[in-house]
Amino acid sequence: MPQSARTYSAKLYDAIGLAAQAHHRQVRKGTEIPYLTHPLAVAGILIRAGSPEHVVIAGVLHDTLEDTPISIGVICTQFGPRVADLVAAVSEPDKLAPWEARKSHTLDTLGSTPQPETLVVALADKLDNIRAIRDGLRTEGVGFWARFNRPKHQQEWYYRSLEAIFTRRVTRDPGASLAAEFRREVAQVFAEIGPYHN
Repeated sequence: MPQSARTYSAKLYDAIGLAAQAHHRQVRKGTEIPYLTHPLAVAGILIRAGSPEHVVIAGVLHDTLEDTPISIGVICTQFGPRVADLVAAVSEPDKLAPWEARKSHTLDTLGSTPQPETLVVALADKLDNIRAIRDGLRTEGVGFWARFNRPKHQQEWYYRSLEAIFTRRVTRDPGASLAAEFRREVAQVFAEIGPYHN
């Protein structure tokens, strides 16, 4: 459905309010940018792609289980089981696990989930993340990689693994165009020769 033909209910605004409360005082890694800008950007990507409301709401709330005290029960009660299931599916189950274990879990989940909407929410999330990396490299150069828990070559492994999964599994819109954009961003960020590698 074209963006102009889709309307959203008060539930979307309720989700934005909950996310604003949940992510209060959180900032993006290594910046003073309010963390709320990320879930709102994810929601914007999903809206522009023509996603239904419950998918957009899941995008708004996608980090609440991982990074805030909000429980799956609260999400299910306020927004229904479809939203709760999507948020749970894109959440890392153990934030205290090593980075490699957490990212491998994400790749395994996305590689095997039977739910296309899980892939679309994850794709919008990772697309906003890779755009943020691209912008950070553009303004700060290679020193930007020092902000991350693992060095560039491990980040490249993760993002290229995501790219392979999205390319293989997301072949219809609304996700296919996002997958193509993700491929372009990953290629630019991890190009062997380019403006981010001087």
